Amino acid sequence: MPKLRHIALATDNPDKTAAFYIEAFDFKEVGRVGNPDDPDNGLAWGIYLSDGTLNLAVLKFKNVDQLGKGLDYTGIHHFGVLVENLDETLQKLDKMGAPCILKQDPNSTEQFYETKFSGPDGVVFDVSEHAWIGAATAEEKEIDLDELLAAE
Repeated sequence: MPKLRHIALATDNPDKTAAFYIEAFDFKEVGRVGNPDDPDNGLAWGIYLSDGTLNLAVLKFKNVDQLGKGLDYTGIHHFGVLVENLDETLQKLDKMGAPCILKQDPNSTEQFYETKFSGPDGVVFDVSEHAWIGAATAEEKEIDLDELLAAE
């Protein structure tokens, strides 16, 4: 069964927003993405947080308006679903008429691979066969964040 394992927040200040959720809920910082000083490299920069089950990406989007709301939009940007078979899921979504809005290079070492779609109400979601950093796999109930962070 597919599992909800990722939510991305769009923000103007990933450091401040991440610090808020760390303090409020004891989430752990499990990674970072992009470079705030290099606006041409990557789609976004930010901080990955986790509660041991779900990855919360706190991102400042840089050069691609994936939602059509402008790069200054703040709020829930998209959610991510971990699937067992990406090819089957992509075919199913295509047959359902879900518009694919971003398909990343699966061989890229620069980014996490996922494919983004738009649902019937315009809500953006992505699908991946691989769990986001700090997110449990489909088989795991929760991961040990202290063990994950100690391995780095």
